[in-house]
Amino acid sequence: MAEKSYKEYLEHITTFIFDVDGVLTDGSVTVLTDGDMLRRMNVKDGYALKTAINQGFNFCIISGGTNKGVQLRLEGLGIKDIYLGAHNKIDQFNDYLSKNNIKAEHVLYMGDDIPDYPVMEVVGLPCCPQDAVQEIKSISKYISHKKGGEGAVRDVIEQVLKVQGKWIGNFSAKND
Repeated sequence: MAEKSYKEYLEHITTFIFDVDGVLTDGSVTVLTDGDMLRRMNVKDGYALKTAINQGFNFCIISGGTNKGVQLRLEGLGIKDIYLGAHNKIDQFNDYLSKNNIKAEHVLYMGDDIPDYPVMEVVGLPCCPQDAVQEIKSISKYISHKKGGEGAVRDVIEQVLKVQGKWIGNFSAKND
């Protein structure tokens, strides 16, 4: 039997879970003299996140990082479930699914490195940016043509929303 194309999973996605560094950012940090670390996020990813939230999708962030600026940005986009300082991501993943009565097969998870592996093994649609490590690429059902922090998040969100008829032109301006 032929393996399913990743596109066959898109219509069943209700929940997006993303890592931060290397997915929502390019994975680099600028270390300031006071020890703070700056990260750069793509506004097009942010637009897609906000659009999907407005369309009723569930969102969760699970990251090993603890940057307050990242948390403020994500909260500003409307994401309520943010797990920072997560070093065993499967625990936070299971907690989030349990609290929200979500089935793993309805989750699209995008990660880029080894800490994401245990979660990606159990979700319905494991995805990664084009510049993810090989181990993550090997278990991903979809590898974006975009790099982390350069539109990979927008790529997967837009595909799901288009398949489900919830992208631009498919909803009213009242959701802006």
